[in-house]
Amino acid sequence: MYVSFRSLLIMAIAVSSWLFLGFIFLDVFQLAIASSNVYIVYMGDRGYDESLLTQDLHHEILSNILGSNEAAKESLLYSYKHGFSGFAAILTESQAKLIADIPHVARVIPNKILSLQTTRSWDFLQVNSSIENGIMSKSHSGSGSIIGVMDTGIWPESESFNDKGMGEIPSHWNGICQEGEGFNLSNCNRKIIGARWYVKGYEAEFGKLNTSDGVEFLSPRDAVGHGTHTASTAAGALIRNASFMGLAQGIARGGAPLAWLAIYKVCWAAGGCSSADLLAAFDDAVFDGVDVLSASLGSSPPLSTYVDDVLSIGSFHAAAKGISVVCSAGNSGPYPQTVINTAPWIITVAASTIDRSFPTAITMGNNQTVVGQAFYTGRMDMNKFYPIVYGEDIAATDADEDRASTCDSGTLNATLARGKIVICFQSRSQRSVATAARTVLAVQGVGLIFAQFPTKDVQFFFDIPSVLVDFVIATSLLTYMEASRNPVVKFSLTKTVIGQALSPEVALFSSRGPSSLSPSILKPDITAPGVNVLASWSPASSPDTDMSKNNIPPLNFKIESGTSMSCPHISGIVALLKAKYPMWSPAAMKSALITTASLKDEYDQIIVSEGAPHKQADPFDYGGGHVNPNKAMDPGLIYDMGVSDYINFLCGMGYNNSAISLMTKAHTKCRKSTGLLVNLNLPSITISELKKSLTVSRTVTNVGPVNSVYTARVQTPAGTTVTVQPSTLTFNSTIKKLKFRVTFCSQLRVEGRYSFGYLSWEDGLHVVRTPLIVRTVIHDFYSQT
Repeated sequence: MYVSFRSLLIMAIAVSSWLFLGFIFLDVFQLAIASSNVYIVYMGDRGYDESLLTQDLHHEILSNILGSNEAAKESLLYSYKHGFSGFAAILTESQAKLIADIPHVARVIPNKILSLQTTRSWDFLQVNSSIENGIMSKSHSGSGSIIGVMDTGIWPESESFNDKGMGEIPSHWNGICQEGEGFNLSNCNRKIIGARWYVKGYEAEFGKLNTSDGVEFLSPRDAVGHGTHTASTAAGALIRNASFMGLAQGIARGGAPLAWLAIYKVCWAAGGCSSADLLAAFDDAVFDGVDVLSASLGSSPPLSTYVDDVLSIGSFHAAAKGISVVCSAGNSGPYPQTVINTAPWIITVAASTIDRSFPTAITMGNNQTVVGQAFYTGRMDMNKFYPIVYGEDIAATDADEDRASTCDSGTLNATLARGKIVICFQSRSQRSVATAARTVLAVQGVGLIFAQFPTKDVQFFFDIPSVLVDFVIATSLLTYMEASRNPVVKFSLTKTVIGQALSPEVALFSSRGPSSLSPSILKPDITAPGVNVLASWSPASSPDTDMSKNNIPPLNFKIESGTSMSCPHISGIVALLKAKYPMWSPAAMKSALITTASLKDEYDQIIVSEGAPHKQADPFDYGGGHVNPNKAMDPGLIYDMGVSDYINFLCGMGYNNSAISLMTKAHTKCRKSTGLLVNLNLPSITISELKKSLTVSRTVTNVGPVNSVYTARVQTPAGTTVTVQPSTLTFNSTIKKLKFRVTFCSQLRVEGRYSFGYLSWEDGLHVVRTPLIVRTVIHDFYSQT
């Protein structure tokens, strides 16, 4: 019998797995009886150069576990073979446990469903071709960079994705234009150079997607709008006279308008994004040749370990190949320890406001006027006053009055609410404007005034006019209602106002640090515009209304808020940096963003954080600060890192040697050191437990003028003393990298809170600002009690 060399090689690679499996075939039928789920079998960095060889190994492992080649084919969803090794398959819990014990397997991870988490914003950031020597002109508008977007797909007919002025598709591009429902090869062009879609993991969890109702497409086509919005924010072409139903009218464009786009549809209209699908997209993106990956998605705390979280794993391998991965920080603010996507090789983005507002006047029957915010374009009789009632006063018979005051579901009396404008108050248990709007609509109210914690984030509802106010304005309305026998109000049309609101401010919803998984790693990294961002939208997106009934045309642009919107701003900026500095590592890109970020607004006032009146924002709110793209183009010094640094980080997290070795394709024996985490060469220093004193080291690389002298200036965190050695760094043609040490000493004898400061290296031209975050703790606390 003839046996090919390739077959012999496969047998040799799999032999250790076969020996381990022994006589498990006797249990196959019993295992099949158990319920099956999707599992991701992660085998670390790809150990073999030939992708088909890696794929065959995956199939061999499955065949031996399941008992036949046919069963393996039915079980296998994806074989990850480009950027790393592994596969996703439908398995029982017992089968998954058997595979987890195979020597070549790093982790077996249950499939998880992640959630999704502009255009004045770019002018606000001063990313404009008219600025001489600005980031856009220096980077040729991002020409040469490929941005991969992992989201809900794309609406290719949007004008934002026309390919006028785009260069030829780069020769190193290996991607494809994958066809499907409503999407063919002609939908790709010299702007959208690649498009793929991934649904196997999602359907294995929830069953076949029904696309017959026209609200989803089994293709890269976007039925949700989210992916179109993020892609156009990052790299959309310039579109004049864009607006959202006449509001925010102006020019819509992406930050890197000449960058190419590669689309990876991993999220679906039915809700959620399968981690098995996401990992397949990472694998393909590494093979395709993207430069930047933008992922506006993630999972809320509790956070999985870095060797169990698919987004961390995929981004690790992408970063190892020189691909910058940009992720959203989450929308669970303003509470601390809510930030997500906290791996140090990821750029994690918080959200902030811009200087555009949407004031909407509320006129009372006594001719006094108060102002809230809305997207109100005229659905009611503009000259008519409507009765106004308070939710608590019209509670349904069996409803709790406190819940009725928030207009929680099913709490209002339909007879008392019909034809009236209802005022409702946000509470800790009911924060949703959408819930209140649906409740008022269900009882045939004609409008909503929703009192909420002060924020510039505005939400729009097609079926009922909704004006957002703060508690002070809402209370003044209640005072008027109590003093009037027949209180009435009317709404005026919303106006678009630019330049009259102090910005940026950190958005109320933006998740805050410290990281609950690795508090010694500052997260988020940076903040960017994420509130009321205008960008392209999918006209197929189906809001909860009959748009034709309400005379609303399909939406080609929409205003959205979230860290999902701030994430592609940073992706676009990184694409501009990549076009200018193609050899910079992902760590260098992140360093340039963080050390040049702004701590003050456009009026030179300290940036504040929504959620607490006049609270000065700190690094747990915004990381290094608010992104300053033009300064990031010339950072002076950078803190650089590579795979070996990330290996030390994983060691410092306490992960075992074998798991790290498989993940990194390098034999790893972690050395015992308490400084592996604090000495990671990040552009920030975070000490979550300072007892008496601690010395931290960093290394900076000069990317500015060859002959440079930098002097240290320290803004000391409260309760500490800080010394820097050496305090002067001198660079020349032979000395491009220098190491320095920072020693922190506690001055407190009581348990302290986090305090903040900065170390700035200055040469007269550059200010390289490094955040310092310290929490003092009592030395040997438990021995004293």
